[in-house]
Amino acid sequence: MASLSLPNHYLPTFLRSHSSNYPSSQNLPLSSTPPNSQFLGLKFSHSPSTSIPSSSFLRTSIFAKVSKGSKPPNFTLKDQNGKNVSLSSFKGKPVVVYFYPADETPGCTKQACAFRDSYEKFKKAGAVVVGISGDDASSHKAFASKYKLPFTLLSDEGNKVRKEWGVPGDFFGSLPGRETYVIDKNGVVQLVYNNQFQPEKHIDETLKILQSL
Repeated sequence: MASLSLPNHYLPTFLRSHSSNYPSSQNLPLSSTPPNSQFLGLKFSHSPSTSIPSSSFLRTSIFAKVSKGSKPPNFTLKDQNGKNVSLSSFKGKPVVVYFYPADETPGCTKQACAFRDSYEKFKKAGAVVVGISGDDASSHKAFASKYKLPFTLLSDEGNKVRKEWGVPGDFFGSLPGRETYVIDKNGVVQLVYNNQFQPEKHIDETLKILQSL
């Protein structure tokens, strides 16, 4: 497989450093992160040499399998309390399923707290909110407890469900995708929203769709 070597100064500025100062409307703590260690939801480190992924990997990473108007595949995953939760158990209710890169990273913390701060609006719309990442149940439990998250977090270790749903990655698949799905009470996807760099936009776009259902 061909490879491409890039010196560090070719990396975008936002990959080399970032700052995280995300206030919460409830004055709850948000993570403070040293520079060069995390980036918008990924525990990230870079090397002067970057390999170009194979074409088959790129196809898997870029093209989503779940789209608007489709019915996504069912899953059963463990929540933050170690209990099995299936997508099918929410049948008859609107469901918001959001995939995020990792617990305790700046963008993911900001996104989770934004869902938390708008949670009453989701309840009013009759919707269930479910967050999914590759972290284990104990990580989810600590994350939910620290930020007082009132919704379910599911552990997709090995990213099996992420792959089945075709959640696209960023930067040639090196950064796990941040994608939100709104599923109506009949199990049909009404929104697929992807925005890695503006985590709070997921909440705004999701509520717009829910209020129109």
